[in-house]
Amino acid sequence: MNKIICLWSCPRNVSTSLMYSFGNRKDTAIFDEPLYAHYLIKNGLNHPGRDETLKTQENNGEKVIQDIILKPIAKINFHKLMTHFLIDLDLDFLNKVTNVLFIRNPKNIINSYHKVIPFPSIDDIGIKKQYDLFNHLKKNGKEAIVIDAKELLKNPEAILTTLCAKINIPFDRDMLSWEKGPKKEDGSWAKYWYTDTHNSTKFNQYIEKEIILTGRNIKLAQECEQYYDFLYSKSIKAKKPLTR
Repeated sequence: MNKIICLWSCPRNVSTSLMYSFGNRKDTAIFDEPLYAHYLIKNGLNHPGRDETLKTQENNGEKVIQDIILKPIAKINFHKLMTHFLIDLDLDFLNKVTNVLFIRNPKNIINSYHKVIPFPSIDDIGIKKQYDLFNHLKKNGKEAIVIDAKELLKNPEAILTTLCAKINIPFDRDMLSWEKGPKKEDGSWAKYWYTDTHNSTKFNQYIEKEIILTGRNIKLAQECEQYYDFLYSKSIKAKKPLTR
């Protein structure tokens, strides 16, 4: 049976690296944010590369779900998505896929996002939307797998091994590295956002950094904390010593 994986990430995370990790498997096809154009149409946002995205992607989200997400082309099909893409869509398709929530500490997201768009909102951060999605799936009898960026970067092999077991696919050591440079599956927006990932060949080593927020970003981090703490408590943790 073909496996369909939907990764629901928050922004400013290492989701592209995780997509490349899965893309390095010989049994896997990867899809870069197929609902992005739908999201831009619904929100009217002027993101970098908006016009090109709308020209190169299907704009109708329901068509994307039926014609791309729910039509597997490989044994394993990995869709990198953002939780905030789920606007005006029939969510029944979530019952037909394996859902993975990819979280990150809100302080880190806010600090990174603020450098691009000052003083983001809770909707921009995405952690509450991930919390809502977790509970939506639970209410409908579906279990969401949760992984945390910090835990993944601290020990990629342990986290990926457990993730694969939960998805019910074999772990492949090829997931631990990939070739440097752009990938044919990259969305048209890659030139604006993926420079660091294109220069990488593996998951970057985790380095603890002091984050100092200012202004209303402090209140936003406090508001997000309860949602992150809940999801982090559900996330995969390494069960063996760090490999690096």
